[in-house]
Amino acid sequence: MLLVDVARASAEVGASSARLAKTARIAELLRVAGADAGLVAVVVSWLSGELTQRQIGVGWASLRSLPEPAAEPTLTVRGVDAAFSEIGSTSGKGSQARRTELLAGLFAAATEIEQTFLRRLLAGELRQGALIGVMADAVGRAADIPAAVVRRAAMLGGELPAVAAAAMAGGASALEAFTLQVGRPVGPMLAQTASGVADALDRLGGSAVFEAKLDGARVQVHRAGDAVAIFTRSLDDVTERLPEVVDAALALPVTDLIADAEAIALRPDGRPHRFQVTASRFGRRGGNATDPEAQRLSVFFFDVLHADGVDLLDRPNDERLATLDAIVPDHQRVDRLLTSDPIAAQSFLDATLTAGHEGVMAKSPTAPYEAGRRGAGWLKVKPVHTLDLVVLAVEWGSGRRTGKLSNIHLGARDPATGGFVMLGKTFKGMTDAMLAWQTERFLDLAAGPTDGYVVQVRPEQVVEIAFDGVQTSSRYPGGMALRFARVLRYRDDKAAAEADSVNTVRELHERGN
Repeated sequence: MLLVDVARASAEVGASSARLAKTARIAELLRVAGADAGLVAVVVSWLSGELTQRQIGVGWASLRSLPEPAAEPTLTVRGVDAAFSEIGSTSGKGSQARRTELLAGLFAAATEIEQTFLRRLLAGELRQGALIGVMADAVGRAADIPAAVVRRAAMLGGELPAVAAAAMAGGASALEAFTLQVGRPVGPMLAQTASGVADALDRLGGSAVFEAKLDGARVQVHRAGDAVAIFTRSLDDVTERLPEVVDAALALPVTDLIADAEAIALRPDGRPHRFQVTASRFGRRGGNATDPEAQRLSVFFFDVLHADGVDLLDRPNDERLATLDAIVPDHQRVDRLLTSDPIAAQSFLDATLTAGHEGVMAKSPTAPYEAGRRGAGWLKVKPVHTLDLVVLAVEWGSGRRTGKLSNIHLGARDPATGGFVMLGKTFKGMTDAMLAWQTERFLDLAAGPTDGYVVQVRPEQVVEIAFDGVQTSSRYPGGMALRFARVLRYRDDKAAAEADSVNTVRELHERGN
């Protein structure tokens, strides 16, 4: 299969807003891949916005200057996947130059549509609606299997590419192998958002289990006898990097276990360190907990999926929590409150925020564990931070956003220099009307050529940005980046001189917000 086949399908999926049309187009592509399990796995990974290698050491900075595109498509899916593996495995003296050389060679052989696809895939910006729900439906359609069967297998198998490969090669019977197994990561249940505790109670039927939402790193803990495996939310194996979490799992009075937990770095007073302190332990060089300078992590359990031979996925939440309480000591369980009283729920939220945590989770006492899904039985409630920032540059979009200026570069005012400090980029929260407006607006503000990937603009337009926090980042000059930034509205009533300053952002960063 040629890369151009995937690139064209990606562009068509991104250009469509209809779920059925997306499903049909992906299914068509998967039928071309046929029973070639390896090829199917790569295609599904890419159209879901992921590399099969996860990370290969190529970021947005490496993609700013690209060679001229090739005239004719020659690249194959297998060849490109192999090139990614070679780039990712390159290390040692001269490795940076070698990676740059390999990347340039790959892009030089790519046509324009292939370059667009590869650039967005490598930059983590391939957001075209082909997420797990649409992809599972497409796999079911291509393999003539009920989509619910595919989704269940993906939930329990953890990796949709592997499930898709099995479905295309072996049909429905091949998916019977994807059951809950200790040692194999499960797609984590995710939460929807509620506007407040009263909204959460209303949506959950009047009563809810409220849990402290810690600003740590979610982990999935597997134990089979004396063997323990720890997986991240994205299902990466980080067992060797978190020996204290392994020790905590081995101390529990069980033989077999699959549990959800939060690993977090705490200060001596019990308040959380900034998220980046916790995150540093998950990096390639962060797992040596015996290093005197390493920040040890605490672990707090909040759900259990399997215990000593009993699968609990389909059991109600209150039954799973009863099992959890029988296994895990109080000091290693997330604080929680079962209530139908909005005043009590608000007090619990206030106390959690005062303790330095993110907010609360509100969970239905009767909901099962919907592995791999953003279920209606879990709701997150947390305050939203906002800043008025200035747009410094804009990137041309692709897919549905082709021909529109989309991803905006965000800057905070720097009183010391009179300039602006970049804090990140976002394309989230933009409606079609907003995209049309900002394309016209930023072309008017263009401070240089507009035919490149990035359009520099005069720093005049203020935009109100919502975000979840400020994290340490070496990517940007200010050493900080906004977490989960999204556009709320453009502020035509404010001049750039009235935008928030970088000092305000630093204060939020220092407070751990």
